[in-house]
This record gives sequence, structure tokens and C-alpha cells, in this order.
Amino acid sequence: MQTPWIIGNWKMNGRIDRNIALINAFKTFRLPEKVHIGIASSYPYIHQLYTELQETSIWVGAEDCSQFYDDGAYTGEVSANMLADCGAKFVIIGHSERRTYFSENNDLLKIKLQNALSAGLLPIFCVGETLQERESGQEEKVIASQLAILRDFADASMIVAYEPVWAIGTGKVAEPEQIQAMHQFMNEEILSITGKRDKIPLLYGGSVNADNASIILKTSCVDGALVGGASLKADVFMRIITAATE
Repeated sequence: MQTPWIIGNWKMNGRIDRNIALINAFKTFRLPEKVHIGIASSYPYIHQLYTELQETSIWVGAEDCSQFYDDGAYTGEVSANMLADCGAKFVIIGHSERRTYFSENNDLLKIKLQNALSAGLLPIFCVGETLQERESGQEEKVIASQLAILRDFADASMIVAYEPVWAIGTGKVAEPEQIQAMHQFMNEEILSITGKRDKIPLLYGGSVNADNASIILKTSCVDGALVGGASLKADVFMRIITAATE
């Protein structure tokens, strides 16, 4: 296993005062040296997190970036360069909620990946199947299709996160055998695409919490976790981080 990654995805949550309280709680914990830790927030709070966390080892990231790279007349858009300028070090791309609510497809995600890399951000590229796709035995076909865009990024450093859509925010978690099987499949698929599996950590996401983190993180081919709602609770998030050191 590589040095584990624990990434918190706050999604559309946060207020300035709440963020300060959560950050101050994080600062009371002794962060382990051998775990990469990151928090992705909504755009308005990225610079706040960067300012408050710059004395810690916690990376700050974004939950998405624009398909447009250069400055211009794109009202409402936030470019990867802007995110880097505000202190972000990584960006989540292709989360199932973006795919579902905003109809993001491989062509668009390929552009976003390139924008993130060009801006010096580390992309966390998300893949995952729906419950219907899994129940019909199509999960590997779906994941292979989503991973196919990595052919254009064989030499790039990035992270891939497997988040089964049916386990995100539902309280349902894939069984360890399901997680291991899919991560092993992804491992082989990425190796065949890029030839460089060692450069691409594989994370699991989907209702990760303090109670199941240890089992998930001990599963073969799992290099860390992408944590949703549990990352909004300091004590729970720190228990997940601690589980990554076991």
C-alpha cells in the first residue's frame, strides 16, 4: 500500500463561522505524518481554509473546476488557475453528483482533467456505477468506460476514487469483497491503460465513517478514502485518519 490518502469532501456545506470551529477542532489533534490529508470545500471557502490551514499538513482542494482554462467571458465559472491562485492543491473531477446533476461526460471530464493538470493541481478523478448497473452485472464495463479517458494522461500524476453511486450518502457501503474486487479490476485496468499503476493511488468513497474505515482501509488495493459527510465532524474525521495509520 502507498502512503494512504484521506480526503474530505464537504460538498455544498459550510459557513465562515462553522468552518473556523471545525478547523480549530482539527488543529487540536496531532496529525499523523504518514497520511496525506486533504479537505475539498465549495469555492467561497477555499481561501479561508488555505489561510487557516497553511501551518498544518492538511491540503486544501476544490470540488470541481471549469471546463474553460483561460480568463474570459464565462460568467459564473471558476477556472483551475483561479483555484490554484486561491491556495488549492487538488481538485475533485467527475464526482457522481456532477455526472448526475450536470450531465458531465467523458469528453467534458477530459477537458477538466487537462485544465487541472495544466494549473498544477492534483486531480482526484471519480468513477462509479449505479445500483441498476451493478445488479445487471455491468459494473466493470461501466468503470472501464469511465477510466478510458486516462489513456490521454498516461504520464500524469493523479488519484482515482471509486465511489459506487448507490453507496454515496445512502448509508450503504460496499462489502469488503466488492471493494477489493473492483479495486483489483481498476488496478489491472489502469495498468493496461497507463503502465504506471504506482503513480495512481486508488481511493474508496461511499458512506465511509469511523466505524467502517478500518476495514475499508485494510482492503487490498485500497490506498485511502474519499470521505463525505463524516468529514464535517472533526472527531469522526480524525478517527478515519487514525484508522489509515493502522
